[in-house]
Amino acid sequence: MKLLAVDTATEACSAALLVDGEITQQYEVAPQMHSHMILEMIDELMAKAYLKPAQLDCLAFGRGPGSFMGIRIAAGVVQGIGFAHQLPVVPVSVLQAMALNAHRETGASHILSAIDARMKEVYWAGFEIRNGSPVMVLEESVCKPEEVAVPEQGEWAGAGTGWDSYGDVLQAKCEGLVSQVLPQCFPSAQAIAELAAPEFEAGNTVDAAAAVPVYIRDNVAAKPKAE
Repeated sequence: MKLLAVDTATEACSAALLVDGEITQQYEVAPQMHSHMILEMIDELMAKAYLKPAQLDCLAFGRGPGSFMGIRIAAGVVQGIGFAHQLPVVPVSVLQAMALNAHRETGASHILSAIDARMKEVYWAGFEIRNGSPVMVLEESVCKPEEVAVPEQGEWAGAGTGWDSYGDVLQAKCEGLVSQVLPQCFPSAQAIAELAAPEFEAGNTVDAAAAVPVYIRDNVAAKPKAE
């Protein structure tokens, strides 16, 4: 399998190439620079692997939630490559990719992923590690930190910038269930590639036209209705 993954949904920008089970990655935390960096990262990975886009089997991207412009960049990249070379695409939850990275770093089997969504809200979801992969057990949502859905029991780790911005409120809401926090945990293209690979093998792909961002906050650009 030859799979190219990209992620630009948060402050981190990354691209990863999975070739026959081995992953190489370009990764950098560089806010506001994603549109300038991501294509160079892809070109460098492909050149080092002596691959052309037409030789890829699949594409994957962080489909959100996250930065409005950030997830549009990733979607645009995979749409462009996918259209040009008729490649299938696997959209991957950014919050799930964060949970996988948090699990790898801490060993925690339950993770509450939170991204600062601005407007005094967080993007939020809960995951349980099963067979080494994060399975969503609390649905993705966007809400005020004091309104997040919380698990009833268990020992959890918190991951993401939502914990950096609203850690006290989230800890209080979780009532002692969260024993460790990674406030600067970001998603990565490597995690997205790892999550996308079994989905591709199972046939769970979309064509390039359907590789669209998931914003959750659907009214982010809505204009107020005239009365």
